[in-house]
Amino acid sequence: MTGFVIRQLGPADAAAYREIRLEGLERHPEAFGSTYEAEAALSPEEFVRRVVEVPTFAAERDGRLLGLVGLARESGVKRRHRGTLIRMYVRPEARGSGAADALVEAVLDHARSEGLDAVLLAVITEAEPARRLYERHGFKVYGVEPGALRIGDRAYDDELRIRFL
Repeated sequence: MTGFVIRQLGPADAAAYREIRLEGLERHPEAFGSTYEAEAALSPEEFVRRVVEVPTFAAERDGRLLGLVGLARESGVKRRHRGTLIRMYVRPEARGSGAADALVEAVLDHARSEGLDAVLLAVITEAEPARRLYERHGFKVYGVEPGALRIGDRAYDDELRIRFL
């Protein structure tokens, strides 16, 4: 699959954003700190607020969002030089197409344009394709948070990574 474009989402994209976000939470609950149930209960206005407050990029083809990623900038005066890559998800039909790579590059480009000097992320240690993706883009491991996420009685460790710009 080729022919996708990468673009920043705006308020008019909130419904499409909600759809793909909920799909990601439903298919891969271990990959996100939030849950399908919690986000399905959010109002449409909350999804508008999210795409306005957190720069969110999407891979899109023929009007369909294939993947998304956000960049949450730290708000404190002493931490505003860093951002965190969040809410990364690529639909199964777009995996292997280069969409994930293009989304990560969009976040890094945006971070540079905003004057950030580093982008951080957390990825579960079992998510080998995601770990390889971030490795390709220069994200280095700086720690592991044991049991960072828990689903039922199953714990997942988060690998903490940073990419200096």
